[in-house]
Amino acid sequence: MLYPSTFAADPFALMRQMGRDLDRTLGARLGARTAAFPAVNVWQNDEAVAITAELPGIAPSDIDITIKDNVLTLSGERRAPEFGDSAIWHRRDRAYGRFSRAIRLPFPARDDQVEARFVNGVLRVVVARPEEDKPRRIEIKAL
Repeated sequence: MLYPSTFAADPFALMRQMGRDLDRTLGARLGARTAAFPAVNVWQNDEAVAITAELPGIAPSDIDITIKDNVLTLSGERRAPEFGDSAIWHRRDRAYGRFSRAIRLPFPARDDQVEARFVNGVLRVVVARPEEDKPRRIEIKAL
């Protein structure tokens, strides 16, 4: 890209434009490789922690969920479609291969307190909080 050699009223305009061009160029080359997969949302309340992960095109049998040392790990593999050697790619944004995401839980979890459901390409994992870890209301006695 060619940049003007004269400065307008804002002497930093050229530098900002060059930065945007660099971000756009590097983002196009690195974006698909650096984006975390799968995309996850994590939230909690007094009863549990819920995790949702977007896993379109992946079979539930290709997903593993493990919990160790208060870390829940989602891992698996997104298999590439078979098109044969004669296929010519025009665009390839989706990555294929092994993936893994680790989420630290805010409380100790046991295997028997975890429920996972997979609906329409979205995995939802709910980890129940142990009774001994749940917040309790303390009654105040007035004298």
